[in-house]
Amino acid sequence: MADQLRIGILGFGTVGSGVLRILKNHEPKLNQVTGTTLKVKKVLVRDLKKQRGSIADGVELTMDADEIINDPEIDIVVEVMGSIDQAKEYIKKALTAGKHVVTANKDLIALHGNELVALAKEYNCDLYYEASVAGGIPILRTIVDSLASDEIQKVFGIVNGTTNFILSQMTNEGKSYSEALKEAQELGFAESDPTNDVDGIDAARKMVILTRLAFGMNVELDQIETKGIRDLQQEDIKMAERLGYKIKLIGSAIQSESRISVDVGPILVPVNHPLASVQNENNAVFVVGAAVGETMYYGPGAGELPTANSVVSDVITVAKNIRLGTSGNVFGSYQHETNLAEDTKVFNKYYISIEMQDKTGQFLALTKLFSQFDIGFDQIIQQPLSSDMAKVVIVTHKITKAQQKELINAFKDTNEMNLLVCFKVMEGN
Repeated sequence: MADQLRIGILGFGTVGSGVLRILKNHEPKLNQVTGTTLKVKKVLVRDLKKQRGSIADGVELTMDADEIINDPEIDIVVEVMGSIDQAKEYIKKALTAGKHVVTANKDLIALHGNELVALAKEYNCDLYYEASVAGGIPILRTIVDSLASDEIQKVFGIVNGTTNFILSQMTNEGKSYSEALKEAQELGFAESDPTNDVDGIDAARKMVILTRLAFGMNVELDQIETKGIRDLQQEDIKMAERLGYKIKLIGSAIQSESRISVDVGPILVPVNHPLASVQNENNAVFVVGAAVGETMYYGPGAGELPTANSVVSDVITVAKNIRLGTSGNVFGSYQHETNLAEDTKVFNKYYISIEMQDKTGQFLALTKLFSQFDIGFDQIIQQPLSSDMAKVVIVTHKITKAQQKELINAFKDTNEMNLLVCFKVMEGN
């Protein structure tokens, strides 16, 4: 075991600077935990002239990634750039060069994780990515280590801090979607182009990773039914509260009879459920196992130091593996044939909002439309919109996804009823 392990960091943005800060500030503890000295030798930057303060003292800065990847003294490469194609190229080069890799890149791992895992195994290198899901929450290591002996049945929760911040502002402050989004952007929680967050793409990519580790199944992004929050109105927030719910963007992976159903979208969460109280940019993930039952993991889903802490925890694991001579590890070796649940086997209650003409016989027509697909009502609320229009909100009994899809298609064929939204409803504890 070397007295010192040298690290190269690809990227010196928010997370990269946080990684360097933790490695320097917590050095005495890290040395004891790993049995060696962890030393950052080089950092890839975009601008050598930019002032970075004392945090960069003693560290070589470079604009050439090959200076890190091809440096024979560097043992571990930390990738915190945030791109996909370029980061993939660098990580492949690093693994091929025999260097262990730690990354926080959820997009890369979701899209190309299997390829990189295979390459890491081929070259007997470690590849870890705890920070790719839920920032500072150690959810991946919990699934693959602490819950390794259990049969996981469900993984679901709030895995995108940007949308949770927006929904918190809409719920708690009565702001519109556009007002809440603007504030999220001003505070740095949302990008200038928020598409990946508000359309549910970011959450879906995280569910790809969680599904892979929890169930051993490789689900493609286009196999995950994904809805965002762009169409959410303040009226839906208030109506949900009236019915005893709060609306959250939830990623969900559920296994039943060795088949899984994975989706992302706004869900009505009962106000007494712990997820309903998760506010602002925080994340929370529930894991339900056959043995352990229901467990919840809560904390900051992003941010410089929380995310960097997860990165450094992976670095510690790599250092320990090197010390023990057990390198060549990746997150989760459990694999299972990917079996997606049929729509007729997936059951949920649904919140459905409809705009329709307020005239005699129209409600009867609505009832007949639902009964056509054997869908019953759990709750119904009707509100006048104008002299001749009404809004009807229905919470259904539990129905299959197949029934829900048939109903949505039927609304497309009617001129007098306009389907506004259709959200899943989570059952209470």
